[in-house]
Amino acid sequence: MMKKIILIFSLVVYTVNQAKSIRDSVYIAPNGFSRFNFYDDCDACGCAAGNGSSGFESLLNPQFIGIKYFAQHYKAKENLFVKDLTQDQYFNTIQLWGKIPLTKKVSVYASLPFHFHEKKTMQGDIRINGIGDLNLMGIYQLLNSKEGFHQLSGGLGVKIPLGKFDEKGISGVNPSFQLGTGSWDYQAALNYKFQKNKIAVLVNTDYTIKTENKKHYRFGNQWNYAATGFYRITGNEKAVFSAKTGLQGEVYAQNKQFAEGLPNTSGSALYGKLGFEASYKKLSLGSEVMLPVYTHLAGGDIEARSRFSIFLNIGI
Repeated sequence: MMKKIILIFSLVVYTVNQAKSIRDSVYIAPNGFSRFNFYDDCDACGCAAGNGSSGFESLLNPQFIGIKYFAQHYKAKENLFVKDLTQDQYFNTIQLWGKIPLTKKVSVYASLPFHFHEKKTMQGDIRINGIGDLNLMGIYQLLNSKEGFHQLSGGLGVKIPLGKFDEKGISGVNPSFQLGTGSWDYQAALNYKFQKNKIAVLVNTDYTIKTENKKHYRFGNQWNYAATGFYRITGNEKAVFSAKTGLQGEVYAQNKQFAEGLPNTSGSALYGKLGFEASYKKLSLGSEVMLPVYTHLAGGDIEARSRFSIFLNIGI
């Protein structure tokens, strides 16, 4: 048993669902893996140090509708006059998402989040909740090798500002304590996947260009990158269970107001992640825990602590 646990947590590998319940349009590669596509909501709160981007993620069903819960914990300075990071900030998101294929190579992804965030201050708890920004992305399969071992996909997307942007919120230590950016933001993404037998490696990156909103505030552009591996522990025609592990990084540029750069608004963070994905017929369930390996956000005024997510999808 111990040898199996060590194997699971040391390999950077990947597995996907082989269920026959996936629609006939799904391509079954010569190595026995079912073809899958990747995209995850890249804005948990729509802003910098609270957005929780995870770029592309594996999805056991190539076309689906589902629901996901995403939680983040940050530690921040209470105000400019204290040295220690004493303020706990919690970003929570429930999102509806789906991915629909249009052709063999083209698909459309959409997600609509609902946020309920909280920060604990010396004056009392502050809570905000409401609908977030709508994400839309078109994904195109650039490469799919004959043997099915290599796949390359690219995407272009837009974030529609449905979430409320509160101008008062930008005066705090973390201006990302918002429901949305208040701006139209644009994204380009690239995903590479290698898979063979029970293992595979997924490498992805995306870049988000954020524009100025009506309040003349602009959150910094953002670059995300990740390497994730999955290993199939068990599986048959109806059910699959796999473990996953990897690294994920995020880099944020400086925020601007009236085109002037704002101090202590840029930063970066690197996370290690561990989780699982499972499927039974058309149902897919997955969960993930992320802990920071390195964190330097807002010039050191904000520290990432942990992230947790869980989703449930239904194949369509």
